[in-house]
Amino acid sequence: MKKFSLLLIISAFAFNVHSQDNSNLVEQLLRAHPELFNEILNDADKHEVQIVYTQINRDKNNHPSFKTYTYNVDRNRFFYAASTVKLPLALMSLEKINNLKIKGLTKDSPMKIDSASLKQIAVSVDTSAANGLPSISNYIKKILLVSDNDAYNRLYEFLGQQYVNETLKAKGFKDIRILNRYVVGDDTITARYTNPMQFYNNGQIVYSQPQVYNSQAIYANLKPILKGKGYLNAKDSLINQPFNFQYKNFYPLEEQQKVLRTLLFPETVPSAQRFNLTREDYALVYKYMSMLPQESKHPNYSNSAEYQPSYAKFLMFGDRKDSIPANIRIFNKIGDSYGYMIDNAYIVDFENKVEFMLSAVVFSNKDEIFNDSKYEYETICLPFLGNIGRVIYDYELNRKKDHLPDLSRFKMDYSR
Repeated sequence: MKKFSLLLIISAFAFNVHSQDNSNLVEQLLRAHPELFNEILNDADKHEVQIVYTQINRDKNNHPSFKTYTYNVDRNRFFYAASTVKLPLALMSLEKINNLKIKGLTKDSPMKIDSASLKQIAVSVDTSAANGLPSISNYIKKILLVSDNDAYNRLYEFLGQQYVNETLKAKGFKDIRILNRYVVGDDTITARYTNPMQFYNNGQIVYSQPQVYNSQAIYANLKPILKGKGYLNAKDSLINQPFNFQYKNFYPLEEQQKVLRTLLFPETVPSAQRFNLTREDYALVYKYMSMLPQESKHPNYSNSAEYQPSYAKFLMFGDRKDSIPANIRIFNKIGDSYGYMIDNAYIVDFENKVEFMLSAVVFSNKDEIFNDSKYEYETICLPFLGNIGRVIYDYELNRKKDHLPDLSRFKMDYSR
């Protein structure tokens, strides 16, 4: 009954929206529900809210066109991108394998990663893989399913800092900066060095990559980005001065959705912007970015209580623990750290022929202390993102379209 009431409100409001200038459509939709959004929207800059919503309209041949609406978006305003940076690295890793054109080298090739410098960790075993061995494909699965940090680090090491940033800029993603790995404690020196590694086919080395060093002045023009009033250092001591995000990864929200569209609708972007992926590469990414952790056999997360059905699906379902309806799939990449929560998503309802893209970020850190693990994820951020997703979904459910989409391209077999 509650959902029905919301649909009635949205349906009535939709008429008013379409009868006026809807350049502020996102804000209009959210302001129609003051009980859900006003507390945050009335202080949107404090909560660093940004939203990008894209409608997708199909012609009679099912070709898509896009209409984008934004709220409070500023591509120059820093927010911590957290795990959202892992998606472009996954795509670049697949592309690099293809571009190398080495016989016997594939995304499934077993690999051995060595260590040659500080902060580097060797690896030769991956117990989550079906064969117990590390590979690019299994690291990508872990990134897309549960946002695994070590898997991201391994792709960063395969690509190298210079390659990552030059490749993104060459594709037109000029505002993205990916500067370091996660958890290992990278600084501006160690992040420049990436591990030597070897790839194997039938026990024989087919590709060997030496340690790579980025000699470019990648940090030269970065200015301090100071936030909050204090932080806990590596020794858990309180430092009473703002936290500096100067050397952190930066991935603006509009760029995030641009990467997502490039992945999902490559035929709609310039060829130079696309990633060089095979049909099998696309199938791998589509499947695992829309799969729920419990559905995966390798890696297997079925016995972990941490990975509830809505894990890593912040929009629409992040604040709920119940199952996601079978007719809805979310192709997305989330991030959460330092009080920021981000979701970059393409949401599909196969039964009701609904599709749209929605990207959003929200921030909450009431005590203004970073690294103290006291962020309002559960009470502020997740409810906000869940409500945004549901309101936009309900609006799309009632939005009139000249041609309903054929979404069969995005139907995946999750049983294998």
